[in-house]
Order: sequence, then C-alpha cells, then structure tokens
Amino acid sequence: MHFIIFKVNLDKNNIPKHVAIIMDGNGRWAKRQGKPRVYGHKKGVDSVKKAVEYAGEVGIEYLTLYAFSTENWNRPQEEVNALMQLLVSTLNAQIESLNENNVKLHTIGDIGSLPEDCIRELNEAKQTTANNTGLNLVLALSYSAKWEIIEAVKQIAKEVKDDQLTIDEINDTVISNHLSTKGIPDPELLIRTSGEMRISNFLLWQLAYSELYFTPKLWPEFDKADFEQALIDYQNRERRFGMISEQINK
Repeated sequence: MHFIIFKVNLDKNNIPKHVAIIMDGNGRWAKRQGKPRVYGHKKGVDSVKKAVEYAGEVGIEYLTLYAFSTENWNRPQEEVNALMQLLVSTLNAQIESLNENNVKLHTIGDIGSLPEDCIRELNEAKQTTANNTGLNLVLALSYSAKWEIIEAVKQIAKEVKDDQLTIDEINDTVISNHLSTKGIPDPELLIRTSGEMRISNFLLWQLAYSELYFTPKLWPEFDKADFEQALIDYQNRERRFGMISEQINK
C-alpha cells in the first residue's frame, strides 16, 4: 500500500483522463552534477516511476511519455546506445512492478526502427501486461508527429486509391483512426519539464485542444508534488473549445 500525502486540493471529479508528458532536462541536470548525460537519463527513470505511480493513484487513465523522438537518433551514438540499453534494462526490471500495479503498456512511434533487443523487450512487456485494467502507460519511442501524420496520409491515400474510402468521407474521425493513437483519447493536459515552451513534434494532431503546462523543473527533479501542481493548475482553467464562457457554464 502506498502512503498518499498529496491530492488534498484536487477535485476528484475533474481529473484528466489522459496526460502527456515531454520529459525534458535529463542532460542539463546531469551537467549540473558534473556527470555525463547518460547519468541524467538513468536518474530520469526514477521520475518515470513516480509519475506512473502518481497517475495510477489519482485515477488518470492514460499517461503518455515522450521517451525518444525520431530526432533523438541524431544525438551522439554513445548516448543513443546508452538510451537503448537503458530502455531494455528498465523494461526488464519493471515488468513485475507494472503487473503488480495493474498497468497496461502501449507504444506509439516507428517501433520497427528500434534495436531488436528493444523490440523484443517491448513486445514481452506489452504481452505480459495486456490483461491489466488500470493505468494505460503509453511510451512514445522513435516517435515524430509529422512522421505519424505522413503515415496516416499514406494509408488514407491508399484506401482512396483502392476504392475503400472516398475523398468526401475523410474527416477528423477518419484521420484520428489512422494515427498510432487510435483508440486512445486525446490528452487534456500536456506537461513539459525544464522550462522549454514548445511541443517539439509531439502529438501535433492530438494536442489541438490540450491544456499546456510548462515547469522549470528538470525531469530528474520532477516528483509527485510537481505532478499534483500541474493537475491543480489544469483544474483552475476553463476549457472552452472555441466557445465563450457563457456557453460552457450554462
């Protein structure tokens, strides 16, 4: 049993169903400690564990973590190799914990571009947690929103060419159903750590009406109290979806 010391100010009736996080600042945190960047990535795993645990505690249904972008492949090879090894070792170490906490693992992105041992560990973790009914943990790996949209356009174009779909039938729902997040609700809240204020090619379609929350905390420093503060900030906002306050508050 977890000892809960937070959630005092949270409205339990206004918990976002889906929260996405851009986990930024591992390298800068390590540099401040006089350590190599890989040290920051290893420390960041602790923050992932805290975020997953807290999301489950407050009743968030989907937590999507931007773990590795397609642009990250351009980083120094030594760092990329270390990140891939960290992914494998973390998955191997956490499968039992995911099951104990009823967490179901999903992935989005160009998973086929990952090393074979990463793909194997991911598939094993997804298969092992497939029947869990608690938090849905979505890892965005080798992910790019532009790549995702391009792939969706290609699929739709092929269906039109094969007379499976007409141009007039293409709408929001059709496009959403061709994205890698098919079946996953759009995030109500996006959190980005490290003080950077940009989306960085992450869930461009899905974030159309998401609330954005930026914190100066570097990812290895991000804890449950910081997560809760983001939720409190979210709950104090008025989500209008293009309408005016009077329409929302009828």
